[in-house]
Amino acid sequence: MNIYAQILIDEAKRRGIRVTVIDEAAGMFILEHGEKRIRCRESLTDRTSAVAMTICENKALTRRLLKREGFSVPEQVVLSRGAKPEEVRSAAETHLEKWGSAVVKPLRGEQGTGITVDVSAPDEVERAFRFAAQCGDEVVLEQYVRGRDLRIIAIDHSFVAAIERTPARVTGDGRHTVRQLAEEANRKLQEQTGGEARIPLDGETRRVVRQSGFDLDAVPPAGKTVPLRKTANFHTGGTIRDVTDQVSPRLRKIAEEASRILDIPVVGFDFIVPDFTGERYAIIEANERPGLANHEPQPTAERFIDFLFPETKERTQERAG
Repeated sequence: MNIYAQILIDEAKRRGIRVTVIDEAAGMFILEHGEKRIRCRESLTDRTSAVAMTICENKALTRRLLKREGFSVPEQVVLSRGAKPEEVRSAAETHLEKWGSAVVKPLRGEQGTGITVDVSAPDEVERAFRFAAQCGDEVVLEQYVRGRDLRIIAIDHSFVAAIERTPARVTGDGRHTVRQLAEEANRKLQEQTGGEARIPLDGETRRVVRQSGFDLDAVPPAGKTVPLRKTANFHTGGTIRDVTDQVSPRLRKIAEEASRILDIPVVGFDFIVPDFTGERYAIIEANERPGLANHEPQPTAERFIDFLFPETKERTQERAG
């Protein structure tokens, strides 16, 4: 099983919960205790309704519902994959004038697929639109919010953990090209994540590298950091750092309240914030199947099993004692 399923299976087994694997490749399994039987796909379970999953899958719908309740969210416009080039350019010109820069992404998607971040020219938006349109029927043009990327986990509508996510980058050694450094980073990622994460060497990576004044075949000076991506997703090589203890009470409360509005019991919210200890924020997305393994050593697996099987909490407390 992948690391996101295995961490939950291990915790269930420690509590005497029966585990039956349905499909290893998909990370699907069944947990049974007494008369209770719950199907899981990693952290997505029978306890998440089809309606809640539909909301989270649709980035524009997530935004509308949160905005209606007064949460801070970026501005958006949704374009059809079949939009004519002049329609895309017109939307880009109109909104870039207000926003300065934009994010272009599929309306539905995960793990950073099809996303282009921080585009400030209509030509760039058109290219990013074509890239995103390969991944779905609708494309979101969204206001780019600058700040630090914060993933917050809420389980049973309670704050559990948070990580800062940093986009993939390499540091020059004065001898190897950006491409070689990225390939070496990918070899390490392959070993560390079992193939779960990889930095794509695609058009978006070339664009980000060019913004730093290099190309993939350039040799950056020793000590020079070269960004490779602007999305901080773990699956595209982003790095993560636990910041659970730094998150302000206000941001914790916002995540808990947003989970109730979306009526989703296990969720990962993507926030952009200027400061983890402050109150300003923008909620970018809600993820219905967050990777709880990314938050170790925080007790995300324990809280997940507590939520599904509260009757087994005593066994956890006995082990701790």
